[in-house]
Amino acid sequence: MEIGNRLKNARNEKGMTQEHAAELLGVSRQTISNWENSKSYPDIISVIKMSDLYSVSLDHLLKEDNTMKQTYQEFLEESTNTVKAKKNLSKIVLLSTYFVVWITVMILFWNVAGTIINELDMILRWILLPALLLFITVTVAKNDYFGKGKWLCVPGAAITFLTVPYTHTQFLFTEETVTFIFRFPNIPYMAAGILISFCGLEAGILWNKICKK
Repeated sequence: MEIGNRLKNARNEKGMTQEHAAELLGVSRQTISNWENSKSYPDIISVIKMSDLYSVSLDHLLKEDNTMKQTYQEFLEESTNTVKAKKNLSKIVLLSTYFVVWITVMILFWNVAGTIINELDMILRWILLPALLLFITVTVAKNDYFGKGKWLCVPGAAITFLTVPYTHTQFLFTEETVTFIFRFPNIPYMAAGILISFCGLEAGILWNKICKK
């Protein structure tokens, strides 16, 4: 018997309609129909949920002939590889975005000719970089990227924020401008990076726990 028929029989024995099962599983009725007609296969998480919902064992739902078993195993393996690939891509995009923005800001700060308008310094230093760091750390922790290695975001933020130069505000005629001064280390800004990254990770961890509940 194919897995689709097993899912259909289990649902019928439980006295559930496709609409009711779909609502409890968080999928569409069409998805349930496709699974039961073997037009597509449910992922392993959905199979586990249906096992609990229909009060049947996983062995009962997945115990098939050798051909069917191999087909479903191939599907699960392909799905797992796809999820891993998307997760790895997300990690690369997040980290790359942060470092590209940081490098761009550093190039602008260190190669600017003379002075720069104070508002631009405020946007780059106190809005763009902190907001981006907060978003990335929350996302990393919420999705549990890197496992315990996610805490390396804190020293990483400390190092990148440490290299941002001090600024000195002055007035030239009627325009408020900023002159960049190299003072190493930039402890105050480094402390800000540490605080932002730590708060972001803690918020992401809390978000992850709430989603699991």
